[in-house]
Amino acid sequence: MTLDYALTFACYNSVEYTKLCVESLIKVGTPLDRLVVVDNGSTDGTRDYLSTLPLGGRIFNRSNLACGVAWNQGILHHQAEWTVVMNNDLLVSPQWIENLIGIAIANNLKVISPARIDGPLDYNFDEFAASSSHTMQDALRRQTQHAVCVCIHRSVFHDIGFFRAAPKLLGFEDTIFFNDLKKSGILTAITGGVWLHHFGSVTQKDMKKKLGKSDKDNLV
Repeated sequence: MTLDYALTFACYNSVEYTKLCVESLIKVGTPLDRLVVVDNGSTDGTRDYLSTLPLGGRIFNRSNLACGVAWNQGILHHQAEWTVVMNNDLLVSPQWIENLIGIAIANNLKVISPARIDGPLDYNFDEFAASSSHTMQDALRRQTQHAVCVCIHRSVFHDIGFFRAAPKLLGFEDTIFFNDLKKSGILTAITGGVWLHHFGSVTQKDMKKKLGKSDKDNLV
């Protein structure tokens, strides 16, 4: 069965993490022509790098419109049955998206996230992901998900709408969207059958730096 899916992530500087993410996608065979990247006004060479890639779409915003706007731009640019909204600071494992969608279909889920490890890459991720996805393939944490990587069926956007497109939210767009999922009773889960590594909040750190805040400060 051929799966109809697209991927999108927003980025704001942190080009080194974007490169690691894209290289990870290439390594496991995820086609880049399904990936739409939305850049929120980077100044560090991100746009030059993105211009070298055979992406399914690239959108260059004139300023930082925050995640909600950028995610919606990416979702709408390539309208597929399933859309993976993800961070740019993560690594994926083999067959990750096929397994993610397969588990969602098998369990009648409309929203699904993979399990993840956060922090420095001080372990063998490939070995860990292979072992853990096998031993935890039937594990589901129901009625929850996370914005580091979330796979969404297109019917969800018809039922509750898209992400809140308000740049001043600066990071709460996912919380509002997930609250709407809960209120609507849409079936969601995090699966132990798919794993990723998440370096952790690099975009937020760059935004804090731009705003003159320390890493310990709240973004808003």
